[in-house]
Amino acid sequence: MGFLEKIVASRRAAVDELKRSRPDASAAPPVRDFRGALAAPGTSLIAEIKRRSPSRGDLAPSLDPASLAKTYETAGARAISVLCEPEFFGGSAEDFESARGATGVPVLWKDFILDRVQLIEARARRADAALLIVRMLGDELEDLVAASRELGLCPLVEIFDEADLERALEAGADVVGVNHRDLETFEEDPGATKRLRPLVPDDVILVAESAISARADVEALESIGVHAMLVGEAIVTAADPGAKIRELLGSATPEL
Repeated sequence: MGFLEKIVASRRAAVDELKRSRPDASAAPPVRDFRGALAAPGTSLIAEIKRRSPSRGDLAPSLDPASLAKTYETAGARAISVLCEPEFFGGSAEDFESARGATGVPVLWKDFILDRVQLIEARARRADAALLIVRMLGDELEDLVAASRELGLCPLVEIFDEADLERALEAGADVVGVNHRDLETFEEDPGATKRLRPLVPDDVILVAESAISARADVEALESIGVHAMLVGEAIVTAADPGAKIRELLGSATPEL
């Protein structure tokens, strides 16, 4: 069984539990404008809070989500992503709520979403945006994009190749993330965004994800018109996450 099959099975169980608990998003506060943050002039960085990775194991298992969120915002991140999946990534809804409550920037609920009830939970936990992965979804992709918007969430629709992009656009995605890491094999394709960039309409916000660890990576993506970049491992494993963000954004203070 491949990774995607394993995680789908795991999240199906979570969906069943959520349907029993019936989350209610009616009292959630207004959303922060995730798409607007990414569309602002200059390069937008989505800094990720991530405890572990299936491919690398523990990254920062003892991290403090609230403290990191504050550090990320102060260093210049325009949005924050929080891994909420517990079994493979060590995340939780509590991590999300802690981070979201500590910052004023939009926060992305990053989970493996299969059903509308997960979006309701995300909104109930005060999420501003939610990740939808094309490869995990069939005909329900379009419905989940629409459901996200009905709830006030901005859907970040994640793709890996040309076929994924076509499906994302057909579903109405206007914020598309190119994952440089194949979730089935964990192999990286840093050139994926460059290859797909000409196929992305001008009115779609393009986000590059994974395999971004240095200022040179950011500059290369900026040069082809990428609006935003999502970076996790390079930041959470840095000795000084704030300094790493400033380095990526080209705002690091030079040594005298």
